[in-house]
Amino acid sequence: MGIYNDINAIKRRDPAARHALEIILTYNGMHAVWIYRITHILWKIRLKTLARLLANTARFLTGVDIHPAAKIGKRFVIDHGSGVVIGETVVIGNDVLIYHQVTLGGTGNDSSAKRHPTICDCVMIATGAKILGDIKIGAMAKVGANAVVLQDVPPGATAVGMPARIITSKEAIEMNCSLSKKENDY
Repeated sequence: MGIYNDINAIKRRDPAARHALEIILTYNGMHAVWIYRITHILWKIRLKTLARLLANTARFLTGVDIHPAAKIGKRFVIDHGSGVVIGETVVIGNDVLIYHQVTLGGTGNDSSAKRHPTICDCVMIATGAKILGDIKIGAMAKVGANAVVLQDVPPGATAVGMPARIITSKEAIEMNCSLSKKENDY
């Protein structure tokens, strides 16, 4: 049932995905998630060295680095997976979509504390975003391309910039309008 849900999640989110066989054979982000699910089971039953070895093999094959201890929900999609890093204490909810070069990382070496982000349900994280530390990205939030997020993002909000700032829907519309005007100037 899980593989079927994963394939359907990709079909819903990626207009280039034509059919299930193509997804099964060619989507490295999905391969990384499937291997992660195996490594996570190994981690939970205390076969940690084997889990890390398999995770490193997956990183070599897919370009995606997911720590076996991370907690990832259902229908998680990594589109164009290359360069994605997901740290040990990351928690990801259901129906999350991330793009390539995204880092969900820590800010310190304290192994006894949660040091990576929590990503709630239905979040979209765009290309190159860096979300660092024990922070929370609220449900249905969006993180813009190349944003560096160092503080919580409220549910439904959008974080953009370096360092990221929260913009309202009105600000997002104004930004899109100003970009459209610049494009029409040429």
